[in-house]
Amino acid sequence: MDTLYRFIVFLHVGSAVFSIGPFIILIPIVKKLRAADVNVQQAYIDIIRFSVRLVKHAGHVLVGSGVLLIAMGPWTWKTPWIIATLIVMFGSIFFLARAYTPTLRVFFEPKQNQHALVKKLSWSSWLYLILLMIMLWFMVAKPALW
Repeated sequence: MDTLYRFIVFLHVGSAVFSIGPFIILIPIVKKLRAADVNVQQAYIDIIRFSVRLVKHAGHVLVGSGVLLIAMGPWTWKTPWIIATLIVMFGSIFFLARAYTPTLRVFFEPKQNQHALVKKLSWSSWLYLILLMIMLWFMVAKPALW
């Protein structure tokens, strides 16, 4: 059981890295998107789409391994830092679903203000990164919130 628990912790930490890492890379890519020509913009948009897809799948592993760790570990679902993590996580799920795909879908449509869309992508990347860091802090620091 101890080896299995350690493996699930490793899986959980690895999926956390894959959930956060792509957004650190997206920040300079979104900056370059503003000044790029159309062909390069398409390449950047493809990188953003891939990153969002990677984060979604890593998030599935993160949630699944987190559930297993709670079930096997010393904490309960009523632990304050777990409740806080779940609240931020559910909010971030809805945010991620609305922040990127609709914006990327209309990016090359005529009459779209690409500067405003790039600004929205930049804001979304920073905000989502902050949400992920808050969840990471809850999981690492395990604060006694109440």
